[in-house]
Amino acid sequence: MKKTIVISPDDLVAVALVSLKKGEEAEGVILSENIETGHKFALRDIKKGEMIIKYGEVIGKAVSDIKKGEHIHSHNMSTNLSGTLEYTYNKTSPKDLGAHKSRRVSVYRRKSGEVGIRNELWIIPTVGCVNSQAKLIVSEFLKKYPDHEGVDGVFAYTHPYGCSQIGEDHNRTRMILQRMAKHPNCGGVLVLGLGCENNRMDVFKKTLGDYDQERTRFLIAQEVEDEIEEGIRLLEELYGSAKNDIRAEEDISCLKIGLKCGGSDGLSGITANPLVGRLSDYMASIGGTTVLTEVPEMFGAEQLLMDRAKDEETFNKIVKLVNGFKEYYRKHDQPVYENPSPGNKAGGITTLEDKSLGCTQKSGSGEVCDVLFDGDALSAHGLNLLNGPGNDMVAVTNLASAGCHMVLFTTGRGTPFGGFVPTIKISTNSDLAKRKSNWIDFDAGGIAMGDSFEDKLEQLVELIKDTANGKQTVNERYNSRDIAIFKTGVTL
Repeated sequence: MKKTIVISPDDLVAVALVSLKKGEEAEGVILSENIETGHKFALRDIKKGEMIIKYGEVIGKAVSDIKKGEHIHSHNMSTNLSGTLEYTYNKTSPKDLGAHKSRRVSVYRRKSGEVGIRNELWIIPTVGCVNSQAKLIVSEFLKKYPDHEGVDGVFAYTHPYGCSQIGEDHNRTRMILQRMAKHPNCGGVLVLGLGCENNRMDVFKKTLGDYDQERTRFLIAQEVEDEIEEGIRLLEELYGSAKNDIRAEEDISCLKIGLKCGGSDGLSGITANPLVGRLSDYMASIGGTTVLTEVPEMFGAEQLLMDRAKDEETFNKIVKLVNGFKEYYRKHDQPVYENPSPGNKAGGITTLEDKSLGCTQKSGSGEVCDVLFDGDALSAHGLNLLNGPGNDMVAVTNLASAGCHMVLFTTGRGTPFGGFVPTIKISTNSDLAKRKSNWIDFDAGGIAMGDSFEDKLEQLVELIKDTANGKQTVNERYNSRDIAIFKTGVTL
């Protein structure tokens, strides 16, 4: 059984794939202490101040002398990142992504020209004040239609915002909710307001743009005697249309797939994230679309993404993306490089460079085709970057709001979380997949033990196809469906 891995021939460290004992020999080195799964040890003596290499890239520097076979972690190395960096465009030659067979999926064709992989009824509150009413309308509707034949589910997506917000926060809340209302996984939507919030219904409708009026209803609770009764009536109208929708066959390239990681560990950049990167390349090779977000977890690896920009305009967008997020931190007097999290460190990740170089493995090796900021529509096939934080709930909400049909979510620590689109949880290690089968959809941990990326990619593509065709993800089966809207300003 494979116990360790050296990711690049230039690396000064090896990573333990299983827990190792002091005195054990690994990679020709006698370990001077126990090394936990996902953690690093030195392949040779490293002097204080020397750069430490992993993934063939610098992940930090030694803050003390490190002996061969010694554990390398927060106690003896630190980040090199500080201040604002200058970037140059050093375009790399596009890699040949290879020829891949496509597949067919069964999807719902919407009037907008988009396709959806679910046919659900949604209630979207414009303001948190009516969250309880939204949930009660769903509950009472399901009492009347327990089987809700013809639709995949009926859900209320509650949130605490929509009032006492100004500026960017107010606009972002409205934009996210509007994009949800027009998401193609939704076969019918009831937009529910209170009546006195600053996310006013008349402005919401006016700025909504083109929408399917047959599949959209609006209700202001203060304007009717019984908002529950009226909400059920409007939901019944939507149900009458949506229940007749049928799936039609399309090429799998029609899918837009979000890429996200959370609760990463030392195996994330070795198993699950590189696998998802291969999936991203597969989608690009057949004309499909993937979207990578979590800008703070690009810090330390951003130049590698910049060098893959398809042209200088896209390079400049990536620079704006990265520097804009650093400025957001500075504006709030917070350290730019306050990462990784305690859970990441417990799993073997030491510095932000270490985390970012593992995180960005999800992007694969293809060109970066476009960069999306607030309000931008997803239009380019291939790999896109999306503005937003690393927070799991916010990031998945952003990806789905940008138009992703599903999100691939790699994790080494585990989470039950799911967004308002199917959220496929991919474990970086097999122990997590075995312990948390009620959280995890796909086990990538076998890659650490010698399973081939090619076989795992084939299995993952099949799971994506099945999910698009209607197979429920674990988060759907357990009804773990949440949204979170990014907030940057004051609350009145």
